[in-house]
Amino acid sequence: MERFADQPFALLGINTDDDADHIRKQTAEHGITWPSIWEPDPGSGLPAKWGVRWYPTIYVLDAQGVIRFIDVRGEALAEVVETLLNES
Repeated sequence: MERFADQPFALLGINTDDDADHIRKQTAEHGITWPSIWEPDPGSGLPAKWGVRWYPTIYVLDAQGVIRFIDVRGEALAEVVETLLNES
């Protein structure tokens, strides 16, 4: 996703696993470069506010900060980013 680094969209990961160190290792191993929030209590913070039901969850927001896609991965993630960029 580095090819889209300066484009008008954002990726945000939310994870509620028990072990923050494990999450950091997994993030590095999988090459995740976007923000990934760790919230140890799934009943509070962004997981509660946004209704997160699976982990990790990836939200794709448009340039106005509106959540447009949830939990897309791989090539599908690149496709939705292209869709948003074409709307600009």
